[in-house]
Amino acid sequence: MTDNSPKKNFIIRNINEIELDNFERSPLYASHGGSLTEGTQASKLGASIDCVPPGKRAVPYHFHYSQEEMFIVINGSGTLRIAGDMIPIKEGDVICIPPGDKYPHQIINTSNEMLRYVSISTMESPEICEYPDSNKYLAKTKSDVNGMKQFRAMNFMGEGVDYWENEP
Repeated sequence: MTDNSPKKNFIIRNINEIELDNFERSPLYASHGGSLTEGTQASKLGASIDCVPPGKRAVPYHFHYSQEEMFIVINGSGTLRIAGDMIPIKEGDVICIPPGDKYPHQIINTSNEMLRYVSISTMESPEICEYPDSNKYLAKTKSDVNGMKQFRAMNFMGEGVDYWENEP
């Protein structure tokens, strides 16, 4: 007899034991991060641990059209760049970012120590993410949404084509 109880199907992750991937794009971007929800029963929430070295940032300044995000600072301090403001952040801070163009955001490690935080987001799909500094956007879906393959496209704003271009 197979045990399909919730206990057997539930997976616990420990932020201190997650395998971290290295991401670097000099001179501004560097981080070590790993998923806390991949392989778990979570289907509507995504979470990761992010470690950002001094003077670096993990991702470009951006906002989401659909997803909400939350960041929980575990260790260190830095700066939250949000809607044109620079706000100091520190260990213990919980930052909630709603979707929308009023809340472009980016976390920057402006300290001399490693900045470590948990990133949590709703996994809305489809999702559009806009990058105001570079005038780009990302449109994407989850993989296997309703049996469809994943869609992902990144382009510059205003670089679109006419609706009928290349159509018979």
